[in-house]
Amino acid sequence: MQPNEKMPPTARDWAAVLFALLLPTLVTLAYFVWAESFSASVQQSTYTIAKCIQFGFPVFWVFAVQRQRFRLALPAARGAILGILFGCVVAFTMIALYENWLKSAEFFVAAEAQMQEKIAGLAIDEAWKFAALGVFYSIFHSLLEEYYWRWFVFGQLRRLIPWQLAVVVSSLGFMAHHVIVLSKYFGAASLVTWLFSLAIAIGGAFWAWLYHRSGSLLGPWLGHLLVDAAIFWIGYQIVLGMAAP
Repeated sequence: MQPNEKMPPTARDWAAVLFALLLPTLVTLAYFVWAESFSASVQQSTYTIAKCIQFGFPVFWVFAVQRQRFRLALPAARGAILGILFGCVVAFTMIALYENWLKSAEFFVAAEAQMQEKIAGLAIDEAWKFAALGVFYSIFHSLLEEYYWRWFVFGQLRRLIPWQLAVVVSSLGFMAHHVIVLSKYFGAASLVTWLFSLAIAIGGAFWAWLYHRSGSLLGPWLGHLLVDAAIFWIGYQIVLGMAAP
């Protein structure tokens, strides 16, 4: 279902959207930065609790506060092919960049040690564990992010502002928490951090546009799934480096 855009917007709707835009950044700070010095179990617990709050908020707001009715429907196939094509192009581009540039680039090689340390700190100390995490993120977490960013954040924003502006604002919000992750590895002042972040914002904008055009999350989710799969394929190469003599 889509949020009821015929409901007149109120001040609390603005507050909810602002909260939803900022919440993922706070969640990322909590589990990725603030809990970093704690044990793997504490980091994992922090991640689980923070993500439950993030992904639970839209359900609470739409059904408990706005009191909309829950309607379960099969996902529409509109936009699926376009979503897959976009995901394939981005995924293959990322893998090609990694194979032909990133894996030998000095700044990326320097960041790999931090990536491996972060993975080990989460008790993901074997390749199969990372592969399992990649499957979870690619299939399920990507769907949750589309539900959160496109269905809820973008869907609520376009009740308040023109949909074109809602695409921009929601995509910048989608980018923001990725900046924290990228800054950890490449530095907040690094051009690479901001170029990669801009690419994420462009992806978010495309998925918001596709959701607006098709009225379905299927296309954005399939594209997001493929991009996340490429990210974890690259990550898997780094994990394999952890086991190398």
